[in-house]
Amino acid sequence: MFVSPGIPRATIPSSLGQRTDQVGQVIGRRVFLGTLALLAAPRASEAQQAAGIARIGYLAPNLATGAYRGAFLRGLRDLGYVEGRNLVVEYRDAEGKFERFPALAAELVALKVDVIMAPGTLAALAAKRATESIPIVFPAVGDPAPDGLVASLARPGGNVTGLSTLTTELVGKCLELLHQTIPRVDRVSYLRPLRASTERTETEVRQRAEVAAQALGMRLHVIDVRGPEDFDRAFSDMTRARVRALIVPFTAMMVNERRRLVDLAARIRLPAVYGSRDSVDAGGLMSYGPDMADLSRRAAAYVDKILRGAKPGDLPVEQPTKFELVVNLKTAKTLGLAIPPPLLQRADQVIDP
Repeated sequence: MFVSPGIPRATIPSSLGQRTDQVGQVIGRRVFLGTLALLAAPRASEAQQAAGIARIGYLAPNLATGAYRGAFLRGLRDLGYVEGRNLVVEYRDAEGKFERFPALAAELVALKVDVIMAPGTLAALAAKRATESIPIVFPAVGDPAPDGLVASLARPGGNVTGLSTLTTELVGKCLELLHQTIPRVDRVSYLRPLRASTERTETEVRQRAEVAAQALGMRLHVIDVRGPEDFDRAFSDMTRARVRALIVPFTAMMVNERRRLVDLAARIRLPAVYGSRDSVDAGGLMSYGPDMADLSRRAAAYVDKILRGAKPGDLPVEQPTKFELVVNLKTAKTLGLAIPPPLLQRADQVIDP
């Protein structure tokens, strides 16, 4: 209760005392509310700064292969998210050293980003182990259910979802392309990258590839590589085994090292089918696989839905809708190969000198 200083309470008339009490209560409330406002001001300011700004963590195998990152950012831009305006992307780059994923994922979790974008199986697994609350989106994972990323494609559950590349099916398709291009091919090498996915998926890919090769009358020569340091040894093994063709699957390492792989194949005049069109642009013979830029762009739609309140566990994992076949006629001529016209007609792009 507010009382004028120096005037005994008993000498104040009752009516005046009541008015004074009311004024004191009003002033007291204003002081209290003003204090609350001052205390809340910094938080309100922070909230205003954060309002409408999406913060995305990007856990990259190697930012040097930025084509698919660009497609992802274009997809976000089409949905109204622009870096520097209402979008902040926190990049963490493993630079091809996948053992760095756990520490980099932990950094993104500590930043409390809204969503983590994790291209590739190992990046997605590291992110999942680092957090059970922050949503995670993968744009290109071979088999997310067997790899332990989701409970099922239809109902992922948990905090992870995204798009699959159907890795286990692709080696068989590549073998068919080689059979059409070189009908008498009998021995084919498959350059299998270890640590690019789980051991279970690697085993399944190999089993399906061997079945597909047998059906086409081919012998599959599987060569395991852990890193670029194994490439010279791998191509020496191919020479000794007298293989007639090569399959190089899509992984971050294979894309990063595409020029070296293309050069090694050219050195021993080995026709090769790659999982990424980047390798054909670098001089490889042909590529077949999902349109990775399209998958990255579609991943932006997942991020948008999550930012708007959707739960990742309720968003089904989607499969590729666009596959692309790219043929390099210059390389074919160098190798003395005549690409069958029906195959050229099927190609999405033909690189013709």
